[in-house]
Amino acid sequence: MDAASVLLGNIALGLGTALQPENLFYCALGVFLGTLAGVIPGIGTLAAMSLLFPLTFHLGPTAALVMLAGIYYGTTYGGSTTSILLNLPGTPSASVTAIDGYPMAQTGRAGVALFMTTVASFVGASIGIMLMMIFSPAIVGIALQFGSTEYFSLMVLGLVVAATMSADSPLKGLSAIVVGILFGLVGLDIYTGAERFTFGVPSLFDGISIVALAMGLFGISEIIGSIRSGESRVAAIEKVSMRSMLPSRDDVRRSRWPLLRGAGVGSFFGTLPGTGGTIASFVSYAIEKRISREPERFGKGAIEGIMAPESSNNAADQTAFIPTMALGIPGTASMAMMLGVLMIHGLSPGPSLLGNQPALFWGLIMSFWIGNLLLLLINIPMIGLWVRLLNTPYNYLYPAILVFVCLGTYSVANNTIDIWFVILFGAIGYGARLLSYPMPPILLGFVLGPLIEEHFRRAMLYSRGDLTTFVTQPISATFLALSALVLMLSVAMWLIRTTRHAEKADGGTAGQ
Repeated sequence: MDAASVLLGNIALGLGTALQPENLFYCALGVFLGTLAGVIPGIGTLAAMSLLFPLTFHLGPTAALVMLAGIYYGTTYGGSTTSILLNLPGTPSASVTAIDGYPMAQTGRAGVALFMTTVASFVGASIGIMLMMIFSPAIVGIALQFGSTEYFSLMVLGLVVAATMSADSPLKGLSAIVVGILFGLVGLDIYTGAERFTFGVPSLFDGISIVALAMGLFGISEIIGSIRSGESRVAAIEKVSMRSMLPSRDDVRRSRWPLLRGAGVGSFFGTLPGTGGTIASFVSYAIEKRISREPERFGKGAIEGIMAPESSNNAADQTAFIPTMALGIPGTASMAMMLGVLMIHGLSPGPSLLGNQPALFWGLIMSFWIGNLLLLLINIPMIGLWVRLLNTPYNYLYPAILVFVCLGTYSVANNTIDIWFVILFGAIGYGARLLSYPMPPILLGFVLGPLIEEHFRRAMLYSRGDLTTFVTQPISATFLALSALVLMLSVAMWLIRTTRHAEKADGGTAGQ
């Protein structure tokens, strides 16, 4: 049999499994709960999956995986909603969407922003699923070539790109990265178990919660800023019609290529354990800003600024299942929970899973198509409901937001110190806002800092302390060269901008 016949046979097998009433029901339940968890600030993917994990003990392995997977990628859809409407990212990856989505909402284009993010999410997820179906062997082969050396260099590239996203100066971006890394290193040393920056507080042994950091930086700081300025969040849209949701021709024209580029970036990063949708969305946004002829539009409501990261993080969510299911390597805590379901039911994750349980593997993949179609049907009709949140008087909305943030943050680890961290990071975020320091690099530094340290130390162990291992390995050397190139270009562009501003200022002074 040729490859096409084998693929068609697997699709038929998967559809037969996914369309069974039980699996269909739990797919719908998962995506609905995932959307709800994404919309509510502070809940997020991991908390929602953790709360419903005990339910999987009483389900079959396929139904359990289908439901948890629905929650996993459903939160990405829902997470963009509050990012756009209230600048409160429901999930860490949605924080990138807030950069341009929230300004669109403030100018009365919330309906368009929500509609386009739903389309971007569906297209990105669809491309990710197709790549997973057709190119799984090749993508897995590429991922297998990555060792600690390559992962370290890739993450350095990610941090450099994030730092140069700063509209002000690369130095401010790099400073924000360093702050994020410092927060990420709080806890116990992964090799020696020594305490680092814990100040003897047992609650800090496991590190700082990413939910607390994200909610504080992007949520509480926004609330503080709004209270201080007395800003009204009432949108220009009073009644949401289908016409008000539809994008203009210019929106569609500007969205096509960012949509495809974002899906490509997300599909690649999703296959790499330890990266995922958050990093993919940051990189996609940075790429669009770099190649744009009008980079000054970004941060002020550019449609490309929501299409690329939304397409990217949804594609990454789908291709993240490749190393998890095919190799037994979970890239994130959420994927580790998926492996936990398999082990509870006596199944061994890894290459043998495809041969021993083809109905489960392909049924899960086909459920992704069904789940994303359901999400499309769920999200678009509810856009009007979400936009009406903007018309809620803010003196009622403040307490509700704070309650949701505190409940969501506390529910992750049942630790009251996380609520104090939300307050701390809210103050830090507001200070960064006043000083024009970018906040997204802090989050990326927090996520990547511990991973960079782990892979650097592991690479040093493998090479017996030889630092040249990072430039003698071709893939690693390529990533480091790209990092140096991006940094040099960013510094050069910053110097040019500074010089031009100085010349304009001198010219204005001379004219007077």
